[in-house]
Amino acid sequence: MNHPINILERYWKFTSFRPFQEDIINSVLEGEDTFALLPTGGGKSVCFQIPALVKEGICIVISPLVALMKDQVQALQNKGIKAMALTSGISYKELDTKLDNCIYGNYKFLYLSPERLQQDIVQDRIRQMNVNLIAVDEAHCISQWGNDFRPSYKNIVKLRELQPTVNVIALTASAIPEVVDDIIKELDFISPKVFKQSFSRPNLAYMTFAEEDKYFRLKAILTKNKAPSIVYVRNRKATQDISRFLESNEFTATFYHGGLTNTEKDKALENWMNNKKQVMVATNAFGMGIDKPDVKTVIHLNLPESLESYFQEAGRAGRDGNKAFAVILKNNSDDLLVKNQFLKVLPKIDFIKLVYRKLSSYFQVAYGEGEEAIFDFNFNKFCKTYGFNTLLAYNAIQLLDRTSIITLSKQFNNKTTVLFTVSNNALFSYLETHPEISVIVKSILRNYGGAFEQETKINTSLMAGKASSTEDKIIEALTLLEKADIITLKHSKTDAQITYLVPREDDKTINRIAKVIKQQNALKEKQVLSVLEYSNNNSICKSVQLLSYFEETEISDCGICSVCIKRKPKKKITSADIKKEIIQALEHGELSSRALFESLSFSEENINTQLKELLEHSIINITNTNTYKLAHI
Repeated sequence: MNHPINILERYWKFTSFRPFQEDIINSVLEGEDTFALLPTGGGKSVCFQIPALVKEGICIVISPLVALMKDQVQALQNKGIKAMALTSGISYKELDTKLDNCIYGNYKFLYLSPERLQQDIVQDRIRQMNVNLIAVDEAHCISQWGNDFRPSYKNIVKLRELQPTVNVIALTASAIPEVVDDIIKELDFISPKVFKQSFSRPNLAYMTFAEEDKYFRLKAILTKNKAPSIVYVRNRKATQDISRFLESNEFTATFYHGGLTNTEKDKALENWMNNKKQVMVATNAFGMGIDKPDVKTVIHLNLPESLESYFQEAGRAGRDGNKAFAVILKNNSDDLLVKNQFLKVLPKIDFIKLVYRKLSSYFQVAYGEGEEAIFDFNFNKFCKTYGFNTLLAYNAIQLLDRTSIITLSKQFNNKTTVLFTVSNNALFSYLETHPEISVIVKSILRNYGGAFEQETKINTSLMAGKASSTEDKIIEALTLLEKADIITLKHSKTDAQITYLVPREDDKTINRIAKVIKQQNALKEKQVLSVLEYSNNNSICKSVQLLSYFEETEISDCGICSVCIKRKPKKKITSADIKKEIIQALEHGELSSRALFESLSFSEENINTQLKELLEHSIINITNTNTYKLAHI
């Protein structure tokens, strides 16, 4: 039963491996250092999870993405496999207990961030563990030439000292050859087995269309392909606006972004995964670790920030092997917009120093202190307090996160603290005249008995469940109690948490990472220019352009992209053909010119020409509402 194929069938319910998976698994089982470059949808996680289940002991997985760690741990636990993740925000005592469980509790997987690996207690316990494999996920983060370089990743090699006899597997979905070589060097691989799956997706048609009216073309694409789709947009507000627009045009749509609560995210994802909603409108926060094989179209309404990220996002279409479409809709303003969004807001070193100092003032972190301190963070309030440009400030904080000065955890929170300032008797006398909030107050008292002695943090979501109410009703009840001088209440909404990873040393802290930041800014500029070249080049096959970017050599035209289709000889269309189809369409009722453009496969120019001729010959009429109808109807 410990054969890889048996484990695949038992836990994943598949009877065969995807390309390269079995070879990679065998390499790992043979004790080889292994590098796996599998594009999005190639099934990377199975390549380390199955060998870890075959062998005795625990697999240590390094990942920079908290959300992805949680998703993978949850997926393993759902299969009955013991796994845990050491995320930020846990106490020393809890960390101590969890690490002991990894040694003595028959756990198979321990997920942790590279920052967590630097703690002495973590290193000490890893030495005592029966480690069977070290897996480095998103391994491109270790390379200074990678699209998401994190200096903390360079410390992963410490694991080789802690467990010198254990082999390592590095996995990534996108890496140019320069990055591959850097990963192998940084992880101290000896005679590694390297597996690179081609980035070619023969079933995926890459399309780029110049469109002044993107919404019109969006509707046309989704009407033609009535199947699960993803629409990527630039910001959180756009996800909601476009989702509402699609719903108002008789599509089923939902939206997803980093500011939603976990409950809201789960509901949106479930509706889309179960095909209750055709379209998921999302920021690039959506998609990592999500495997929905029947996605027909992935549409970018804005230019992506890099071809690496575009390849991953576009690659979420057509995983079932059926023909699918990856579409970029662009107009004349997009080139300038993408430069403004990604290049003009690249923060300089002096600005990053300023933001770091202001963060420390905002959280009242003293010089030389702050390490491991965790703060709820309202980003918009922070920017307003210090008059920062939001995009510049956000990019500065992102760089502080990537360079392991802080950790930025994007999550929506209600922070509510309560202190009862009256006696028990006075409280219950008040409740006699306000029975509508009695259940809520009693639920709080049962769960937070200390609220009479000290300010106590209340989980409003938990209380809503206990009292069979809603979070809004909980807040209303607490506000009422505050007005009656029954409690003191502090309530704030936060959209993130920030954890300080190193003591505050102001400019000294930033000077240590200055070289890395300059190099990353230069890389970002190169990536944006590559996106502009790709989106504007309509003479070379789109697939060839992408494969060339990743330095593949054995490539040929795909035959199905927007460039290749234009080259194909077209069947000659006569004016009679166009008139015939217009008349057939109008036999079902009046239609606007827009509706005719959507339903017919001819160009707008050709349709307009034939509409004029049909009007001149009185075969059709135009109505008072500017629609067309057949003259005899």
